[in-house]
Amino acid sequence: MLAIARYGSLAAAARYLRVNHSTVFRRLGAIESRLGVRLFDRKDGAYAATAAGEDLLRTAERVEAEVEALERRLSGQDARLTGSLRLTAPDDIAEVLLMPLLASFRQSYPDITLDLVIDNRMLSLTRREADVALRPTQEPPETLTGRRVATLSSTVYRTSGRLVRAADDAGDRAAWAQRDWIAWEDGAGPPAAARWLARNVDPGRIGYRSNSLLNQASAARAGLGLAILPCFQGDTDPHLVRVIDPPEALQTDLWLLTHPDLRRAARVRALLDLLYDRLRAMAPRLGGTAEP
Repeated sequence: MLAIARYGSLAAAARYLRVNHSTVFRRLGAIESRLGVRLFDRKDGAYAATAAGEDLLRTAERVEAEVEALERRLSGQDARLTGSLRLTAPDDIAEVLLMPLLASFRQSYPDITLDLVIDNRMLSLTRREADVALRPTQEPPETLTGRRVATLSSTVYRTSGRLVRAADDAGDRAAWAQRDWIAWEDGAGPPAAARWLARNVDPGRIGYRSNSLLNQASAARAGLGLAILPCFQGDTDPHLVRVIDPPEALQTDLWLLTHPDLRRAARVRALLDLLYDRLRAMAPRLGGTAEP
């Protein structure tokens, strides 16, 4: 029921719960039949809670919060280097930075199973959607605890192929006005990139949008336009070339985060320590500086 209310449809709730659409439909029907009330109004495939549904949701959310808090406290007391860990990171960080580090972690701790959730959204560590998050952000949630690892720099990249103009390499803004650009889909991506584009690029020149930095890099390689990419991604790609030096306005911090109830769990501590130490050592490659 909570999943239906949060995601607005049976299909979305089923994806979140990792069950079939029909399973969610049957469970909802069983609850409504047992209670003798309709919990959701259905219209064009969308589900909106009725007054009775809203009342039940408030109770369900309180129970959920108490159960999750208990799970976190119990997990936080676990001193064993076994079990499973759920780590979340954006696609570019997961693909370019994390893979060798996670391989090293598995070699050191073979009894810990890793689940990597690649998502550009900030998943809820309170609801245990993940145990550890590696996120570029200037303002980590106050409900989480963590350490700032490094400063990430980004800049503008273009293809190194034949679709090149000499003025691009000089950072000539007059030339930029004649070029196509690649950007995040509306409402997604880091706010700093959106602000920089708004100040420097005619919105009419943005001809391609994507919710993935890996895909934006692919689009830049294909010659679809100029793209703002992290330096650790763009500088290591032989098919991409910097257009300008990294602007300070495009810098952001890289944070390792977990829930306070989990930070003393042995397996969480082991992952946090390994990622922190290895990523700090990579600070020059990240285009910034490590936290002292």
